[in-house]
Amino acid sequence: MHSSGNTTAIGAISCGCSNRAVNYSFVNQILHFFFTIKPPANMKIKLCLLGHLAKTARNAFISYHSATSLLMNKSKSCSYSSRHLHSVRHCRSLSCGSLPLSSLEYHFHKYSTDAKENILLTHIKTRIKIYGPLTVASYMKEVLTNAHSGYYMHRDVFGTEGDFITSPEISQLFGEMLGVWVVNEWMNHYKDKIQVIELGPGRGTLADDMLRVFSQFPDIIDKVSLHLVEVSPKLSLMQAAKLSGKNVSETNDENSGIVDEASKEMGCYQQCTSRYGPQVYWYKELADVPQGLSCFIAHEFLDALPIHKFHKIDKGWREVMIDVDPINDSLRFVLAPGQTPASIAFLKDLASDEKTNFEVCPAAGIIVQDICKRIKRNNGFALLADYGHSGEKGGTFRAFKNHQLHDPLEEPGTADLTADVDFSYLKQFVDNDVKVFGPITQERFLNNMGIGFRLQVLLQKSSQDQWSSLISGYRMLTSPEQMGERFKFMSIMNRVGDGYMPAGFANLDLGKKF
Repeated sequence: MHSSGNTTAIGAISCGCSNRAVNYSFVNQILHFFFTIKPPANMKIKLCLLGHLAKTARNAFISYHSATSLLMNKSKSCSYSSRHLHSVRHCRSLSCGSLPLSSLEYHFHKYSTDAKENILLTHIKTRIKIYGPLTVASYMKEVLTNAHSGYYMHRDVFGTEGDFITSPEISQLFGEMLGVWVVNEWMNHYKDKIQVIELGPGRGTLADDMLRVFSQFPDIIDKVSLHLVEVSPKLSLMQAAKLSGKNVSETNDENSGIVDEASKEMGCYQQCTSRYGPQVYWYKELADVPQGLSCFIAHEFLDALPIHKFHKIDKGWREVMIDVDPINDSLRFVLAPGQTPASIAFLKDLASDEKTNFEVCPAAGIIVQDICKRIKRNNGFALLADYGHSGEKGGTFRAFKNHQLHDPLEEPGTADLTADVDFSYLKQFVDNDVKVFGPITQERFLNNMGIGFRLQVLLQKSSQDQWSSLISGYRMLTSPEQMGERFKFMSIMNRVGDGYMPAGFANLDLGKKF
């Protein structure tokens, strides 16, 4: 009885989009997947920190010999208090507005340093006193990936003690939809051996969910390998434990993750066999991953890359810097008195812009450029997913700690730093030899992929507790008031036929909403 109704729904995917040249050639196999995969025993929503690779580009130091005295003569106190988040659903998907930079030329950002100062804060202040104010980009890189005290580097911040929530940790539905997307595009275009490259794989939940999907398709499971770009030693061990099916204590020993010589020469620092069969490899940088047919996945990765931040005053645009207040020895936001290397490089087209705040992430642009080059050279496709916009926002730099907005200059290294992704900026790095689709909202992408239909199948096989968790997770992922609107998806592909639309980007009506 169930098979008949669901076959009709899936059939609509293929028939309804023929005029868009969308080839859902895996309909029969997808039916097998939908009706055989069961929900895992534990469907409770978990809180997780997504490990990101915070790699900067063109960091510039500049000494401002007169900047501090110039700004001090005009100083007035300005405070910023974090806004309490009443529900975990708001954690990273909340639109919190800009930091108090509207009159930054005359105002300093201050906070109390009564508590014992942490090691990273001491290091940052010493660096500023020697070399001059830091760009926001340099500050982010130091705070997130400092080898000794960086936020992502040495701590387990998951679970109820974590700082924000990510889609793969909310529901298996998210990872399954991305896994199905990969299978579809691979079957439509290639069917050769393929590398799935995930940037910033966090706990490894998304990768594990995708591998579970691949295991239902004999054609791909024997031809896929997983390559994870991860800078954090702590997170790479957690990922290995998740993907191999071993606990952290079993994985965290001197004999685990042994790398063969060939892989080591290519830049791989850890490897394991996943519980589904494919080999898994770890790298510090994308450049170390071998060339070859690849699918790139970047979910909540680009938002943690360092940004440069600018503010417009009567005299024009000025870069926002981070300095040490000589009065109370605390960190503060200041404006550069003149041009900086970043303002020269990135503000050429903003002379007539009506915005007063502007953020740019050159590291994200370079990543997209590198992905495009690899796709052009080796064939393949990419899926980028993050909370972001199309150029209309300018003041999104913020911090999260314990599921609350947090002062980004307070206790560096103890809170996540992030900024919304400007997808219009990223599209500037996509050349004419590849094709870009989107961005579209997460709600639209997941519904087009059939998340509602997959949910119906899971509900028929779930206990009451699992049923409630599945519904809650689905709503959090797709509701415009939660993650559905703020998160965006963009795809990059090698040249495809005119009129072709990748799965998820073609508008489909897949029925019931929950």
